Amino acid sequence: SPEVTSVSLCPVKKDENSRRGNWGNQIEFVLTSVGYAVGLGNVWRFPYLCYRNGGGAFMLPYFIMLVFCGIPLFFLELSFGQFASLGCLGVWKISPMFKGVGYGMMVVSTYIGIYYNVVICIAFYYFFQSMTNLLPWTYCNNPWNTPDCSGVVGTGHQLNGSLANATTSLVAGVTEVVNRTKRTSPSEEYWKHYVLNISDDIGNFGEVRLPILGCLAISWFVVFLCLIRGVKSSGKVVYFTATFPYVVLTILFIRGITLDGAINGIKYYLTPQWQKVLDAKVWGDAASQIFYSLGCAWGGLITMASYNKFHNNCFRDSIIISITNCATSVYAGFVIFSILGFMAHHLNVPVSEVADHGPGLAFVAYPEALTLLPISPLWSLLFFFMLILLGLGTQFCLLETLVTAIVDEIGTDWIIRNKTIVTLSVAIAGFLLGVPLTTRAGIYWLLLMDNYAASFSLVIISCIMCICIMYIYGHRNYFKDVEMMLGFPPPLFFKVCWRFISPVIISFILIFTVIQYKPITYNDYVYPGWSLAIGFAMALSSVVCIPVYALYKISRSPGATFRERLKNACRSHPKWGPALQEHRTGRYAPMASEDTVEARPLKEKEELKEEQKEEEKEKERKDEISLTIQGSNGSTNTHNNPNPSA
Repeated sequence: SPEVTSVSLCPVKKDENSRRGNWGNQIEFVLTSVGYAVGLGNVWRFPYLCYRNGGGAFMLPYFIMLVFCGIPLFFLELSFGQFASLGCLGVWKISPMFKGVGYGMMVVSTYIGIYYNVVICIAFYYFFQSMTNLLPWTYCNNPWNTPDCSGVVGTGHQLNGSLANATTSLVAGVTEVVNRTKRTSPSEEYWKHYVLNISDDIGNFGEVRLPILGCLAISWFVVFLCLIRGVKSSGKVVYFTATFPYVVLTILFIRGITLDGAINGIKYYLTPQWQKVLDAKVWGDAASQIFYSLGCAWGGLITMASYNKFHNNCFRDSIIISITNCATSVYAGFVIFSILGFMAHHLNVPVSEVADHGPGLAFVAYPEALTLLPISPLWSLLFFFMLILLGLGTQFCLLETLVTAIVDEIGTDWIIRNKTIVTLSVAIAGFLLGVPLTTRAGIYWLLLMDNYAASFSLVIISCIMCICIMYIYGHRNYFKDVEMMLGFPPPLFFKVCWRFISPVIISFILIFTVIQYKPITYNDYVYPGWSLAIGFAMALSSVVCIPVYALYKISRSPGATFRERLKNACRSHPKWGPALQEHRTGRYAPMASEDTVEARPLKEKEELKEEQKEEEKEKERKDEISLTIQGSNGSTNTHNNPNPSA
């Protein structure tokens, strides 16, 4: 038909249907994926989990989960997006009934994008506050401090004092700290009473913290500028954003291991407590850290891979990026534990009593340690600049995931030409939705979203994705797709992991999350029941997309019985496969009689034959009416055509 012919032959339409090769080169994709996977969680979440679970005892389950779950799922999502050249919604042509999984990914990316940029804006705020001769959280003589404040650096310490006076003041400060039964650090009070000016309840929003709001606007503006031309612009930015954090980590590592007491922190980090290896919680934490740090089921991996060339070796990329992510976490652990060992040495307390979790490690414990370093404003600038770059690397991909999904789903000529407007609209919406998180109760809502919006929902989404590809679409079909794309089939290890091991591990994480569930708290504050209900609603809002869309698709599918409708809803869409006609070979090649028909999988050939027969019959009828009129003597008179053979 003319419509089908235009799809397969029109070069403009072909370009719209494929985003192949939009990366300047493959290094840009690898760096962007590294920036996406390596985020703020690698800096504080991994070291905290090591600290909480017995140091080196956490390493064994961590590496096991990386090998059997993290790398296979990473490769699965990269190959999935690269094969179809579509975002997290378009790829579900593989089995349209499961498109709700893509919508669930979009919802998760929306939640994470909202609160993740708030964390980045706080890093911006600390970065700006570090542009001074004296860090504002060094002493306890500020208007926001309380009588319980006791700093590591004594209040009598002066910048222009002699080294002897500084040492005496430091010892006095440490002695005062040890003698106190309850100590509140200057950095903690600066965080709570000045930066956040935290309220007493999650429902008591109070006023908007204007400095934080301004930094949030800056953060979103930077993200938009870096994505103004899609991956063509972000691919250039990541040369800096993905590599500079390693420079900062190396500088801090070299400085950290030269501090007094640093070796004690590193020993605590590497020395295993073997009795904890048999603790199920340790294995659950290791699995969740691998799962969340790699960014699986967020939709970002599928989106970034969709911009690859069709024959790119995404298997190699998945190995490189996953191992880089893991190595970064371990490296960041050395950096942080050397600083924590230094703090413990000066406070004369065990290392286990120094560390905090959540944002506290990044915005309380570490800033306090920075005050103990020579030229502390310089180290503070470098550290928070590193946090900003780590956060932006992930935020780029989150925003691009949403924009790509919207453009793919609507797909009109106008929205494709004006993708920048879509990017700006999403950025403005994200900024407005993040405003409540800049109020005095913002930290409560940020932690609520972090604990519920992207927790067990990610596990469910990833598990259903594995089941759909391996058992609904068929593992043999997918293995052939990967072989057609890469030139070699997936290794046996990955085949086994995709079909059996990874789904079992994912199910384990889900079951463990449910069994070990405890209501969220923030220090001594216990969240009220209505806020927990909102948290569960956010978590279910992404998961509920899957059954709702499945029921919708079944109801709209052809068939006399429910079984027929279900079968048709699960069947791959005729347009599933490589985006470019030149790559639609093998199972996706056109049949001999299909010179102008778009290539489709073999399972659709029967339907195609029936359609072609109907078209041929219709064509014959039109020819009889418009071309020839049968005379009464059996002769044929041509109509408007003097040549009968025409």
